[in-house]
Amino acid sequence: MASLSPHIAFPNGTCREALSFYHSCLGGELNLMRVGDSGMAEHMPAEAQDQIMHGTLTTDSFVLMACDALDTRRPFAPGNNIAMCLDCRSDEEINTLFAKLGEGGTVVDPLADMFWGGKFGTLIDRFGTEWLFNFGKTAGE
Repeated sequence: MASLSPHIAFPNGTCREALSFYHSCLGGELNLMRVGDSGMAEHMPAEAQDQIMHGTLTTDSFVLMACDALDTRRPFAPGNNIAMCLDCRSDEEINTLFAKLGEGGTVVDPLADMFWGGKFGTLIDRFGTEWLFNFGKTAGE
């Protein structure tokens, strides 16, 4: 079954500061990927290059994911900055869960192959909850 992790988008380039603070409080392993170091660098404005594209704080008990609020389709507002991320274990699972949770909802990003080698999509379910779907494909899939 897919694993579930919270995902927080932070305003005004504060993701690095927030995750560093959580790391100092909660321990674990902190990983931060800047926009400028990602496959999206060429598609983003110069002022966004140092912002966080994807950050993770991994502990024995949970994974907290985060980014700077970069998606202009859904500008930051308190309350719309938290999503649930399902890290799926197969192509079949991601397709099935995306279809089921998307019933009556709105697809924001259809499932598609991504620059990091995975399959990813986003939707807002009929109750207003944002869901991020990821399947980290292995070689040959």
